[in-house]
Amino acid sequence: MTDNRNMWREFFDDHAPHYMDNSFTKNTEAEAAFLLEELGLPVGSRILDVGCGTGRHAIELARQGYRVTGVDISGGMLAEAAKAATAAGVSVEWVMADATQFKPHERFDATICLCEGAFGLVGNGEDPEEHDRLILHNINAAMPIGGRLVMTTLNGYAGIRHHTQVDIESGRFDPVTMVEHVKEEWDLPEGKKSIAYQERRYTPPELVRLFEQVGFQVEHIWGGTAGNWGRRPIDLDEIEVMIVARKSRELTGDKIVVSDPTA
Repeated sequence: MTDNRNMWREFFDDHAPHYMDNSFTKNTEAEAAFLLEELGLPVGSRILDVGCGTGRHAIELARQGYRVTGVDISGGMLAEAAKAATAAGVSVEWVMADATQFKPHERFDATICLCEGAFGLVGNGEDPEEHDRLILHNINAAMPIGGRLVMTTLNGYAGIRHHTQVDIESGRFDPVTMVEHVKEEWDLPEGKKSIAYQERRYTPPELVRLFEQVGFQVEHIWGGTAGNWGRRPIDLDEIEVMIVARKSRELTGDKIVVSDPTA
């Protein structure tokens, strides 16, 4: 059986050596400070970083005294993360795994999933919502009741506003599934490379519904563009939105078991 997620593994393996050259990676300290304000965790707490990439948030949180585990599908990205952690003199646990298949063996006090970290990155032949529901299911299993999740994901409003009827007719954007089919040519130091990938965009009402189905209570949805995080309304044209949610229910198989978060 073909692994439809290989497209994303290959994508990020190719991009790994150049990832930190992106302009959106330059605000890590401020972003980590924002995360810690939202999570409200004491130093020494355990944080899970899903889709950690080159580990820029995980490493900064470790520098602040938190115990961090970073999960990513790309061995190339994790290799860059390990080098950066060594250079920073911090210890982070790195786990190579697909976020839809990652099964935590311990509980974390909070989870982050940032800058298109797995959520919304759909493999060929995958059902977009099922893909993202599995990721949220695994994050739910990783935390106790009351544990908080901070996620950024692609802004559905921007997709709707930026795409044209030509994009719909060409198959680049499907307004029914909110899936964008992208083909790009990258001019890499080692030469030109054609890249094709799929991304699922969400509107805030869709996010609230999906999160509630998988045992999370959404507390806030804010603008989430990297470098411009804040407790602010969504800009309709910005790249990402931020979801702050709290685990409200345990999941058992396909059934949700309602628990009292104050117990």
